[in-house]
Amino acid sequence: MIGRVPWWTVILVGVVATIWVIPVLGIVVTSIRPPSEVQLGWWRLDTVSFTLDAWTRVWSEYPLAQAFWFTGMLAAIATLGTMLLAPVAAYAFHFLKFRFRRLLLIIIINAFVLPQQVVVIPLFILWRDLKLIDNIAAVLIPYVGLSFAWSIFLVKNFLEDFPKELIEAAKIDGCGPISTLRHVVLPNATSPIFAVGVLQFLWTWNALLLPMLYLRSMQPLPVLLTKVSGTYESNWDLRSVAAIVTTIVPLIVFVVFQRQFAAGSQTRTGAKE
Repeated sequence: MIGRVPWWTVILVGVVATIWVIPVLGIVVTSIRPPSEVQLGWWRLDTVSFTLDAWTRVWSEYPLAQAFWFTGMLAAIATLGTMLLAPVAAYAFHFLKFRFRRLLLIIIINAFVLPQQVVVIPLFILWRDLKLIDNIAAVLIPYVGLSFAWSIFLVKNFLEDFPKELIEAAKIDGCGPISTLRHVVLPNATSPIFAVGVLQFLWTWNALLLPMLYLRSMQPLPVLLTKVSGTYESNWDLRSVAAIVTTIVPLIVFVVFQRQFAAGSQTRTGAKE
């Protein structure tokens, strides 16, 4: 039997968890208390009253539902595209042999060190010339392209430990590269693929810079969140509501897929399952 956890570890974890939860608690309380009470400090208990005015105002004065739907659509398409392309590319770079394979892999992996801000202006000029400004493709293509490097690296790292006997057995049975990928590799590589999907969904859901620059008529939640703040008013209660709506979906996705995410994250460090 494994020894009991020391008492000080429980206390330490409790203190860290409490510190971690305080900002979240502050946002929730701010969204359901009147602004007059929040201005004195959301933690003060001199006078306590609750209201849902901030929730009704945000939903009535801002296109929150439309932004919610648009953000979900963007994140879903970008996540699905990355989850389809990354395993295929990782399989090709790891198991197939073709000219300039290593050079091409190095070029793609070097995108790790390429800051997102570097490509903003060249992409803006390109989308403007192609008349793709305010088009959904203007953000979906960078979403998938910029995440291509780390997603390939993550899946390929998993394939380093993939049993080569299974690949050889598939060849003996007459499977070609596509059949081997479909029937052998993909069913056994769900953990890193789901890890890629969770990371990609969180990134695209919270993306702010690219939609703010390339989209005009349709605005995702992070862009709308920046506009909830008034010019002469801080609108902390409205901003708290928008922040809760923006973060609730990534939190649910992470909770639902946390096991696959943890298993896939192990492959990033080269650890074997």
